[in-house]
Amino acid sequence: MDRLSSTAILPDTFQGTRDDLSMQMGLIWSQIKAPLMVPLLRLVVMVCLIMSLMLFVERVYMGIVIVLVKLFGRKPERRYKWEPIKDDVELGNSAYPMVLVQIPMYNEREVYQLSIGAACGLSWPSDRIIIQVLDDSTDPTIKDLVELECQRWASKGINIKYEIRDNRNGYKAGALKEGMKHIGACDRRTWGQSVNADECLMTRMQEMSLDYHFTVEQEVGSSTYAFFGFNGTAGVWRIAALNEAGGWKDRTTVEDMDLAVRASLKGWKFLYLGTLKVKNELPSTLKAYRYQQHRWSCGPANLFRKMVIEIIKNKKVSTWKKVHVIYSFFVVRKLVAHIVTFCFYCVVLPATVLVPEVEVPKWGAVYIPSIITLLNAVGTPRSLHLLVFWILFENVMSLHRTKATFIGLLEAGRVNEWIVTEKLGDALKAKAGVKAPRKPRFRFGERLHVLELLVGAYLFFCGCYDVVFGKNHYFIYLYAQAIAFFIMGFGYVGTIIPNS
Repeated sequence: MDRLSSTAILPDTFQGTRDDLSMQMGLIWSQIKAPLMVPLLRLVVMVCLIMSLMLFVERVYMGIVIVLVKLFGRKPERRYKWEPIKDDVELGNSAYPMVLVQIPMYNEREVYQLSIGAACGLSWPSDRIIIQVLDDSTDPTIKDLVELECQRWASKGINIKYEIRDNRNGYKAGALKEGMKHIGACDRRTWGQSVNADECLMTRMQEMSLDYHFTVEQEVGSSTYAFFGFNGTAGVWRIAALNEAGGWKDRTTVEDMDLAVRASLKGWKFLYLGTLKVKNELPSTLKAYRYQQHRWSCGPANLFRKMVIEIIKNKKVSTWKKVHVIYSFFVVRKLVAHIVTFCFYCVVLPATVLVPEVEVPKWGAVYIPSIITLLNAVGTPRSLHLLVFWILFENVMSLHRTKATFIGLLEAGRVNEWIVTEKLGDALKAKAGVKAPRKPRFRFGERLHVLELLVGAYLFFCGCYDVVFGKNHYFIYLYAQAIAFFIMGFGYVGTIIPNS
């Protein structure tokens, strides 16, 4: 009986090594690699290469368009035949349209004064502007401070309204929708937030990504299809456009993008003015940035799921514009860009080290990603020397963006999670001169991020394997990327907030 069991468990080829577990595992791997792993990995590599080509073509296309726009593009006033507003002796201030400025807030102790002050300092006739502070704060102390700040500006003659509600339904979109119920006849509506700059290396990395997004993606969308995704900051809307599009909706965590897509489908045209600069605060702690990136990646994917059929069936816009919104705006930029960055460069490419039978062509492993990286970097020339750090940082963040993208597409788990991005304002400057108390004992797990550590370990193992058995010298990249994952996995990135 024992003999039969032993023979049944281990084939004849294993008999000589059944007492050596490591050799048995090696033989099992060699048995399944050829018939299963090699074809599967080749298929995945092919899919990743196709996605890389999609992203490459999109980046090159936008690069060509932006060059043509800069060289030959007509200025907005010529394209849309408008003139700047001028003072009129007879009409007086009525020549200026009524403007509504909405400032949604939630427990923003550090920046409420900066945001309100920026809105109240706008150069616009005081009788033609309404400023709404939509305060959803749950901290009574902060609510009192915000209300006092509004009263202070009101005493100076500013038309500012402090609005609160008894719930947080719909989060920011809910607050904006509620604020619209308390206004009269405004011709336009604007909403913005202010603040920060070179705080740490992490914010420099964000600057490189956002500069490309604004100076290239937004400009190209505005110049070619008169559409781009509204980011929620410093946008000017006609009330008619907002109402015709159906107003604010809280069905996703990207209510601003949702509104932009619906307005575009109604035939409204978008104009991006890159010459106007508005200050904005970037999240400077890793925790805040992770939450923000989850919302920014999950929300668009979920919006795509909800709107793709509506976009296809729409009859008010051209077929090319629908193709642009579905393929270019959503599929390539909001889905493929995240997925291919993580899956290809952090999972599949390292896996080919373990399965040398599968080769990735140099154009896919080196040339295409290099060109894409350079095209992304041109928006921030002052940070070109940080290019390698930016690549490693973006690859680590692609882990969370990919996870959030699938959560949005599948409408699972944290799909509607809304955690307000933490803003520090001048808090760190104020604390700089104060002697910090003794730091509390470090809590294991407080700054540990398990997913990053696991991926880092995987990349490190693949790097070691490549050193011993490889021939493509991928270990240089694998070790560097593994270190980046470990650094972020242990939480050593971004601003460390002093203990209060």
